[in-house]
Amino acid sequence: MQENDGKYIFGVVKVGDKGQIVIPRDARNIYDIKPGDALLVLGDQKGIALVKTEIFQSAIDQVMEGLSK
Repeated sequence: MQENDGKYIFGVVKVGDKGQIVIPRDARNIYDIKPGDALLVLGDQKGIALVKTEIFQSAIDQVMEGLSK
């Protein structure tokens, strides 16, 4: 794993026959990803990103709280 100012390179993973990938251990540790966690898959023309759904739920809760005031 290489780190540069909070940005990481974890290495290369391969997509299996069922479309599955293994998230490298260092990445799972840094982002506290545990078995059973839900991840949101985001993408654009440049690539994809995985984000824990609890991060988005927190943001949605804050927006909804702001709307109710």
